[in-house]
Amino acid sequence: MDMKLWINGQWTAARDGSVMEVENPATGETVATVAEAGKKDVMTAVAAAKTAFEDGRWSGLTPAERANALWKLADLLESRMDEFARIESEDTGKPYEFLSQGADLPFCIDNLRFFATAARDTGGHHAGEFAQGYTSLYRRDPVGVVGQIAPWNYPLLMAVWKIGPALAAGCTTVLKPAELTPRTALMLGELTAEAGIPDGVVNVIPGSAGPVLTAHPDVRLISLTGASTTGKSVMKSAADTLKRVHLELGGKAPALVFKDADISLVAEKLSLAAYCNSGQDCTAATRIICHKAIEADVREAMVEAMKNVKVGDPFDPTTEMGSIISARHLDMISGFVERAEKDGASILCGGKRIDRPGYFYEPTVIADVRQASEIVQKEVFGPIITIQNFETEQEAVSMGNDVVYGLASSIFTRDVARTMRVSRALEFGTVWVNDHLPLASETPHGGFKQSGFGKDLSAEAVGDYLVTKHVMINNGM
Repeated sequence: MDMKLWINGQWTAARDGSVMEVENPATGETVATVAEAGKKDVMTAVAAAKTAFEDGRWSGLTPAERANALWKLADLLESRMDEFARIESEDTGKPYEFLSQGADLPFCIDNLRFFATAARDTGGHHAGEFAQGYTSLYRRDPVGVVGQIAPWNYPLLMAVWKIGPALAAGCTTVLKPAELTPRTALMLGELTAEAGIPDGVVNVIPGSAGPVLTAHPDVRLISLTGASTTGKSVMKSAADTLKRVHLELGGKAPALVFKDADISLVAEKLSLAAYCNSGQDCTAATRIICHKAIEADVREAMVEAMKNVKVGDPFDPTTEMGSIISARHLDMISGFVERAEKDGASILCGGKRIDRPGYFYEPTVIADVRQASEIVQKEVFGPIITIQNFETEQEAVSMGNDVVYGLASSIFTRDVARTMRVSRALEFGTVWVNDHLPLASETPHGGFKQSGFGKDLSAEAVGDYLVTKHVMINNGM
């Protein structure tokens, strides 16, 4: 499948003729070529989005009209779910039935339907007399043209998380999908036209021209999902034009397991949260911090669970974990594990590449790690989980918080009072209790500390694409 850029409602070749190859990481084979946007293409896309915003073809519609188009987009995506899921699995190496078709696509569709309803939300609007002789109105207007940069780990889902709230708010967008996984975002761009979303409102430009997009003076907001280092670069670039910045960045999620926890539930939930999407998830469970009295039992249960994960062909219906995204990323994961072992860590299971075509790594459990060690402090983004122990609740919370990230965390306990204390003390945007990973369209997702700021999902996400305007009317004439 060969694809072009999606700009101003039509397929467009890159101005300089550049193309990229898309590789299936489960086989190592090239499955498509896609046009690669350069500086001129970014300029064209932003100009299209600016014209579409300024002439009101989208922002000038009623919320009901925008909602109807978003709902139709969800219906169209649902009608082509199998096709999108198959392409998603080819580009990412994730299991087709278990993730792409079974989880990601249904959640994308639900997300779009939620944002369709959020477009019509009237909560939070105010009017009143706050100074003698004047009536004040608060308007919530769309911020304008937004630049959005999506990652490779959930290509379609992250595209939906970007364009859904932006369109609900009335913005126009230039979306840059990851170079490794551009196809489903491009397909979604084309689908917006079929849904009745006007030309220029959604533009999709894969390639490496992100810095051009973040520096463009006509872009009012940049939304990035990616690594924390990338987020820092985006903030620096956006500073020159004082853009708003919306960042969902890396994570190093702890799971605090207390002495009264159900260990079989711990193993079930945390193994899935460690290997799901090959661990390439910023909310993945990466650090088990368990009470010293149950550490041996937790180790045994986690090793058994991780050894039983079925790793293999993404299109085998029994596969639970597919490939790593690329050879480069596989090397990075291997390097983390090798350095951890040299640092004195014990590899309880896994710890090796799998000898087969493509880029596969064994689900891995590591113990005997120091709090200050690299494997505990830095994001690996692979199917790797470490086990540490604590003696007091305060120590558990301190260890959980002792990373630069603050995206997601979990607590396993039967004690309601402890749940309330610990969830308050943990410095993470999400705290699960007796589970790890699930999200809902209605609930906000975003980080603390170096995991960024701003929210995906929920009505809060739509609010990030709106700006408050005060209209003050002199009643005295």
